[in-house]
Amino acid sequence: MKTTDLSRIMSEAWRLFKVTGEAFAECLKKAWQLFKLAKAMRKGIAKFYFQKIDGSIRQAFGTLKEDVIADKIKGTERKSNDLLFTYWDTEKEAFRSFKRMNIISIA
Repeated sequence: MKTTDLSRIMSEAWRLFKVTGEAFAECLKKAWQLFKLAKAMRKGIAKFYFQKIDGSIRQAFGTLKEDVIADKIKGTERKSNDLLFTYWDTEKEAFRSFKRMNIISIA
C-alpha cells in the first residue's frame, strides 16, 4: 500500500464523517471497505453487498476492470458524484451506483 492510498482512505473517511454525522470509526471502516472493493474490482469481478435506499439489502457483482468497461463509457458529460460508488454491474450489463456509506460487506 502506498501513502497516497492511505491519504485517500482517510480523506474518504472524513468526507463520510462530515456528510453523515456517523461515528468516525464507522466511517473509517466504510472507507477501508470501499478501498478494498475498488481494488478487487480493478482486478476482476467482485461480489459485495450494499443497502438500497428503500432499506433492502442487495447482492451485486461488479467490476471496474479497464478492458471490460472501456468500450462502454460513452463520454464525460456527466459530473461525477463523490457520494456515490459507480461500478459496472455484470449481471445487469449496465453501470450502477450506490451511496458510499451504504456498503455492507465484500464477499
